[in-house]
Parts: sequence; structure tokens; C-alpha cells
Amino acid sequence: MHTRHLGTGGPRVAPIALGCAGMSDHTAPADEADAIATIRTALDAGVTLLDTADFYGMGHNEDLIRRALRAGDRDKVLFSVKFGGLRGPDGAFVGIEGRPAHVKNALAYSLRRLGTDHVDIYRPARLAPDTPIEDTIGAISELVQAGYVRHIGLSEVGPETIRRAHAVHPICDVQIEYSLFSRDPETNGILDTCRELGIGVTAYGVLAHGLLTGTYRRPAGEDPRAHWLPRFHPDNLAANLALVERLRPLADAHGISVAQLATAWVVAQSHERGTIVAVLGARRPHRVEEALAAADVTLTDTDLRAIDEAIPAGAAAGTRYAASLMALLDSERTPAPSMERTGRES
Repeated sequence: MHTRHLGTGGPRVAPIALGCAGMSDHTAPADEADAIATIRTALDAGVTLLDTADFYGMGHNEDLIRRALRAGDRDKVLFSVKFGGLRGPDGAFVGIEGRPAHVKNALAYSLRRLGTDHVDIYRPARLAPDTPIEDTIGAISELVQAGYVRHIGLSEVGPETIRRAHAVHPICDVQIEYSLFSRDPETNGILDTCRELGIGVTAYGVLAHGLLTGTYRRPAGEDPRAHWLPRFHPDNLAANLALVERLRPLADAHGISVAQLATAWVVAQSHERGTIVAVLGARRPHRVEEALAAADVTLTDTDLRAIDEAIPAGAAAGTRYAASLMALLDSERTPAPSMERTGRES
């Protein structure tokens, strides 16, 4: 696959990355043999970026990736690792941590589990409520200077936090949910800020957690995900699936699946909004092969307008997460009015 720089000073990456969370953290964890085969299939096809976190399976995901790599694979793969999600022995999330001591301790364990001497992109998974972002990024910067980290990333943060972090150390990319069902980054300043500062974007949730696959069917009862993903709630699901069906004729016209069309749409946004890489979650090799075909789909301006007409921004019913989870997202906070807008101190 053709590659592009992830941000002005970032590494060259393929337009599609492999998100590994579902291999370790899911309602039905992947078979390990399938997961390892999926990682190897992705690397053989030209995927260069593997996205993981130390809390995916509480270390299991990093260990899985280490076991999946063959001789010579480390030289062609980039590890993007998130940290800061704290979990209890029952697997429940119990907090967000960003103190410098935790940053360094977490990396030490990640390096051991991944079997490597450095991480290519290291990022806090969420903005820690009790630690200034400057302290967290400052600690990662020290790890960059020491050679343990190559680049620094962010995840689910808003424009103000992006600017504050970038002032401490150049940021490689911001990981954010972005899809035809989640287009707030277009209007809340996140994509504009990244483009202005030369920061790349790694977009996850490009298939809206399965809704945009075109193969999801409404279950007889309530989908378990409805408790934390309101778009799967019965009050919203029918309307959202109707939106997905609007894409089917457009996908058929290209001879591709709805999932491939939705993925190609995200990749195509790089032409207008700076470097955007689609992070695809797959747990079986054939899913990787299907997803990667989307990188070769060329969408014309006419195609993009037709897609926008089929699913306008903001058309999806329901918020992307339940209220308790939305409250943890700095990316969802409304910026305070500026002096320029109000004419007074805010």
C-alpha cells in the first residue's frame, strides 16, 4: 500500500492501521490462533501500524502482539500504545492515570510485554483529571530523549489540550473516533487544529462499532452494547440501520461492500483535512483482506457528495457513548468562550 507521513514529523504509515483491542477485550474474545493469523496477514499486506493499549486484556494484547511477530517483522511494524486506563482484578475500569511516575512505569511493562526496546508512538488514552497534560507529555518527552519512545500521540482530547501538549513536545497524531456516524471532529475544531499544527489523525470506530458494516442485523432482544453505545439502543437502532441502507446502492455501484465504502470515505478525508489513517478492528484474516481493499477505492467528488447526502453529518440517532463515558472525553467538552468572541475575560 502507498504510505503517507503521520503528521509533519511522524513516521510513514499505510492509510489503514490494525486496531488490536477486539483480540483481547470483547464480549467474545478472538481465538488466539485467528488473532495471530490476523496480525500476520495485515503485516504481509503492507499494514505498518498496530494499535494497542496496556489495558487491553490487562496486558494480554501486548503479549499477543509479541507472539504474533515473526523474525524481521519488528523492523517493518510500528507500535502505537495507549496507557492510563486503570483496571481492577475483575476487569472493571477504575480510573485514569497520567502522573509522570505512572507514565514511566507503564512503559517499562509495555516494553517487556511487547519484547522491544522502544515504542513508536506512546499516548495517554484519556486526559487524566488530576494531572496537567504538560506533566504527562513532559514525562513522555523524557522517554523520547532516552530512546524508549519515538513519537508522542494523544487520544480523545479537544483543541485546547492538543495545543497545550504540542507546546511541550511535537505531537505526532491524535486518535479520535471519526466515521460517517461520528463527524463532530469536523466541527469542534479537532481536525482543524491538527491540520494547522501538522498533526496526523488516527481515526477509530470507522464502522461505528459494527453498525456501518452493512451486515449487522437487529437482534431479537436488546443488543448488550446498547448499555454503553446508545446507537444500538432499540429507540435508535432502527433509524441508524435505515441510514446504513442508504449507502448500499452507492457501494453496489462501486462493486464493494458497505463496510469498504465507509472505510474508503474516512481515508478520502485526508485530501481535505490532513493526514487521516483509518484504524480497523479485525479479529480474523479475511476481515483484514476485505478492509484493506478499501484503501484502493477511489471516491470522486460526486461520490463524496452522494455519501454526504445519504448520511448527513449529525444524522445518526443517539450519542456515541453513554453519558458516564462521554463525561470522560476531553474531546466532547465545549470550549470556554474566548475574549475575541465575548469582548471580555472568560
